[in-house]
Amino acid sequence: MSESDIKVGEKIKELREMKGMTLQDIADKTGFSTAFISQIENHLISPPLGALIKLSHAMNMEIGKFFQQEGTSPFTIVRKNERVPTSRVASKEGVRYGYSYESLAPDKINRSMEPFLVTLEPMERKGAPYSHEGEEFIFVLEGRIEVQLDTYTDILEAGDSIYYDSTVPHRVTCLDESPAKILAVIYAS
Repeated sequence: MSESDIKVGEKIKELREMKGMTLQDIADKTGFSTAFISQIENHLISPPLGALIKLSHAMNMEIGKFFQQEGTSPFTIVRKNERVPTSRVASKEGVRYGYSYESLAPDKINRSMEPFLVTLEPMERKGAPYSHEGEEFIFVLEGRIEVQLDTYTDILEAGDSIYYDSTVPHRVTCLDESPAKILAVIYAS
């Protein structure tokens, strides 16, 4: 992890404490367990984007705050060498949980959509499907991913895309032994 990586879990904890909220307060609003939230805050797991959306809604703030982004402009341009990665996280037991993100709209104020470049790494164990308000669009740039939407499962390869209602329980995972890259755009209503 480079020094420029953003430690999302630490930022979530800092913002939660600044708002005077307990782990239980957040758990009550998201449906997540306090243990899951604590694992995120302590960098034991790297949460999927949907979990970050739920956490941001529970704290009544834009998801960009987790990435140390303060939207101040009506538009944003991000050059390829200016993207700021978040920290890549694995559990202390060596189990990989496979997500890292790069925001593609850090300075846009009052965002309705959240675009990210996401690297999905091979996972040793799959998390449970989750849901949240809004919609998601995913375009596979490299590798292969498995998308589960409720009871439907499909495999997407480079060049494939999917657009779905994110209130449907869903899970997106890397399918192969090498990482996959996706463009993910989340509309959080």
